[in-house]
Amino acid sequence: MASMIKQFQVTFDCAEPERVARFWCEVLGYVVPPPPEGFATWDEFNRSLPPERQDAAFACVDPTGAGPRLYFQRVPEGKIVKNRVHLDVRAGTGLVGEERLAVLEAECARLVSLGAVRVQLLRADGVNESCIVMQDVEGNEFCLD
Repeated sequence: MASMIKQFQVTFDCAEPERVARFWCEVLGYVVPPPPEGFATWDEFNRSLPPERQDAAFACVDPTGAGPRLYFQRVPEGKIVKNRVHLDVRAGTGLVGEERLAVLEAECARLVSLGAVRVQLLRADGVNESCIVMQDVEGNEFCLD
């Protein structure tokens, strides 16, 4: 019996869904999907919702359809501890040594200009290649790998 591959989305709890979604669109080359049928824009759709649901969620998608949908939902509590799940942004795949570090540093600078925070460079240790630990615009950790 063949198993079926399941589609999935990655869901982020956050304070400002649209702001965080637009950050990740820029990081990953994702796009905002079209608004629901009957609405010309997402703003128009948002204004049609009851006040308590306005600005409560936002999404972004891979324009090629290959990557998972990212969904951002507003939650009342702030981030307290380290994420149990995080994204690895694959910028240096296949590269090693100084060449890898140069590519990671260049991408890190681009992401910092978008509002990310550089946390720590983890140098290659014989098992894992170098990566840079970062935080998105709301402090969620991710790795630039």
